[in-house]
Amino acid sequence: MNYKVICLTICSLGLITSTAHAVDICGELKQGELVLIKDSNAKNMTLFSGVGIKKLSDAKYKPKNKKDYKVTSDGVALLAFHRDTPSTVTIGSYPLTDAGTFYELQIEPTQWDIQRVDGVAPSKVTPGKSHEAEILREQKDVGRSLTHYVAGNYWKNGFILPVEGRISGHFGNQRIFNGTPKSPHSGTDIAAPEGTPVKASGDGKVILSGKNYFYTGNMVIIDHGQGLQTIYAHLKEAKVKEGDIVKQGDIIGLVGKTGRATGPHLHWGASLNNVRFRPHSLLDINNKKCQTINGTYMGE
Repeated sequence: MNYKVICLTICSLGLITSTAHAVDICGELKQGELVLIKDSNAKNMTLFSGVGIKKLSDAKYKPKNKKDYKVTSDGVALLAFHRDTPSTVTIGSYPLTDAGTFYELQIEPTQWDIQRVDGVAPSKVTPGKSHEAEILREQKDVGRSLTHYVAGNYWKNGFILPVEGRISGHFGNQRIFNGTPKSPHSGTDIAAPEGTPVKASGDGKVILSGKNYFYTGNMVIIDHGQGLQTIYAHLKEAKVKEGDIVKQGDIIGLVGKTGRATGPHLHWGASLNNVRFRPHSLLDINNKKCQTINGTYMGE
């Protein structure tokens, strides 16, 4: 994999000095991936999507597509590139003030597949008004869980596959149910016999153990600290309750086909700071290939 990293030095409006700072970026610069940014001086980081350093250096420019990320006490931030991350992003690394060092990156596109799924009950493809309350409950519970933030470090203990089986649906692929295009897939589907034990992918705290959701059926969400969660959906039943502390490998549920599912499988998802990304990107979280890049300091 060739990583294209562009670090520009801009002299504009007298705001930028030529002082060079460096960070380590660990992971693939690619749509749908999770990366680690290591900067011992940083307290906060911001990801600016679709904009380069030159534009950010313009005092009149007001960035719209940006997302803030917390940094651990030892200088590590987790960042996620969503499915449709634009080709150019810029990371701003800040010590204590608005002045910081900026790193412009080129993000490699991913070719997503289109998958046709027929035989789904029409009410699951185009829900009627009778399901509105059920769907609203699901959206509220999931939304609350995926915006949950605790400055924990469970994630540092790594992750495993929650169940062994055939990958029947990949993250980012778009599905067409009974000929009706739907939103791109937000996780990975792993086909396994109904009743197969599902393991906690990593250490963490159960922040949702919900039942009978319209789309996801019975679902468990585990928080791993620093805004990172994993999602386990379509369960036959959950074996944990909200508030439980789990260890990697603990049984948290059984494979099922509840919700909008045509057969038994586990929908395994991952979210960071409410950004969905490819869950398999968690499996090498402590062994990602790193590169050191220089940035451009912007300050007064």
